[in-house]
Amino acid sequence: MVSNWIAENIVEIFGAVTGIAYVILEIRRNILLWPLGIITSAVYIYVFGSNGFYANMGLQVYYLVISFYGWYMWHGAQGKSAIIARRASSIVEPGDPPSSISPEIPVARRASSIVEPGNSTSSLPPGNPAGTDIRRIDRVTAMWCALAAAALWAGLWLLLDRATDSPVPVWDGLIASMSVVATWMLTRKYIEQWYVWIVANAIATVVYLAAGMYPTAVLFIVYFIMAIVGARAWSRQLR
Repeated sequence: MVSNWIAENIVEIFGAVTGIAYVILEIRRNILLWPLGIITSAVYIYVFGSNGFYANMGLQVYYLVISFYGWYMWHGAQGKSAIIARRASSIVEPGDPPSSISPEIPVARRASSIVEPGNSTSSLPPGNPAGTDIRRIDRVTAMWCALAAAALWAGLWLLLDRATDSPVPVWDGLIASMSVVATWMLTRKYIEQWYVWIVANAIATVVYLAAGMYPTAVLFIVYFIMAIVGARAWSRQLR
């Protein structure tokens, strides 16, 4: 019966619901995504461990730790943005001597999307247009991310194949390695993190359906769709 199935899978269902809420907050760039991510990760440590997906169980431990880091980074960034915005609102009258202008005012104006006539947009941080905290990843960082993902995949594949009873060591390792890199990219608000998630979530959906983990498979279908939505939403912000 449906009620029995729900009772047997209530923890996995709860994790799927909080996971969906997490992605919605991620698209909105709401700082509450991080504490919700901590809850979701704690639930899925149990779910993946119970089903033999050890790489993804370890991944949830990583998520748990990096969620605290992301929470700290975003909280600090919000505080700095508020201070800069307040300084940017300072009125400098025509004729005021340069010495009366705080050196932080030009930076504050750029941060609050105020571009003075004659100022070059090249003075803005690379990959970070005025008026948004979203960035594009540079080639060097992208290369290091790709190398890190490949090395992590190889290591996890070998470990899972030889030391555990994981039913799908290749795919378990691939999903975990891509997710590790994408989550780090999220802490830096790189828009390309969404493209990594699209691929990882597509693979995960197929794997979890094959394993009979239906609530989790549904969660990753939602993740896949929301990653596409998130990529479009962040792209509009960049434009």
